[in-house]
Amino acid sequence: MTNSTPEQATPNNNVHHVSLEPEDANRLANLCGNLDAHIRQISDHYQIKIYNRGHNFQCEGDERLTRRAGYLLERLYRETAHGTSITPDLIHLFLQEETNDAEDIQQPAQAQPGASRPTNIKTPQLMVKPRGRHQREYVERVREFDINFGIGPAGTGKTFLAVAAAVEALQRDEVRRILLVRPAVEAGEKLGFLPGDLAQKIDPYLRPLYDALYEMLGFEQVGKLMERNVIEVAPLAYMRGRTLSHSFVILDESQNTTREQMKMFLTRVGFGSKAVITGDLTQVDLPRGVHSGLKHGLSVLGDVDGIGITMFNNKDVVRHPLVQRIVDAYDRFDEKEAAEDNNHGEGRKA
Repeated sequence: MTNSTPEQATPNNNVHHVSLEPEDANRLANLCGNLDAHIRQISDHYQIKIYNRGHNFQCEGDERLTRRAGYLLERLYRETAHGTSITPDLIHLFLQEETNDAEDIQQPAQAQPGASRPTNIKTPQLMVKPRGRHQREYVERVREFDINFGIGPAGTGKTFLAVAAAVEALQRDEVRRILLVRPAVEAGEKLGFLPGDLAQKIDPYLRPLYDALYEMLGFEQVGKLMERNVIEVAPLAYMRGRTLSHSFVILDESQNTTREQMKMFLTRVGFGSKAVITGDLTQVDLPRGVHSGLKHGLSVLGDVDGIGITMFNNKDVVRHPLVQRIVDAYDRFDEKEAAEDNNHGEGRKA
């Protein structure tokens, strides 16, 4: 909420003042958005009131939240100095990162290997900046360990960051090629009805990997590298019998591997190679009775030295704000459904 005339603060509310310097009408308009939409987005997120007169802002509400809102306003205003256009999407990312960082301050994590190295990933066409503690830890572990697991819901950046790290490693000549792999598992659709051979059938399922590569390298460069087999995209079934040396291998959607497939993939890793396995344990599309190789692999390898495991949660979702709320809603529904099933089971035993 914004207003040119701040109201009198109630006894239970704290007032935090922020003065954005230097005063610049164009930068302030960029920050506030059309009809102060950006300021309302921030105030709604923190459930506080925000007023301003020019470059002087007043945040009213819970003391901790008003200070966090003031810090965010200062960060966003600094972004406008570089010509950055402030958008609702950008504010959402900053809000999410700021929220995760605030939680980290209250519950500081132990230092991770490689933590002193900047976690930004530079690719030819894009600078990728990890958002929040889990994404930063993920990038640090990918750089530190030869085998890494990135586990969590859709929208947490697992695959995108893995592809960025692979492109970075290729550009630095740390690896000679990139392999992007997915299990050929039907997710409600029937592969048999799609035209072409297996590679052509599975191609649409690999589209997120292609999109990430295009964004970081450009369409023409990706095409050239694929022609030279520097970048290879393949179904998991094609990995059997191969030894992958000096390669950066990403196994995406790994929750749909079987135990045998996961073991087969992990034992393909050769000298000078890195493997990143991404997946979401809540999105298993395997036939009933077939156990997920990802879940089994985490149980087997959890205590093995040299393997990095990063667990993302719903707060790490960096897509549209609704995506995070949708994931939360499904989780609550699943928990309720599981509780009801347990109650029914106990009733039958009684």
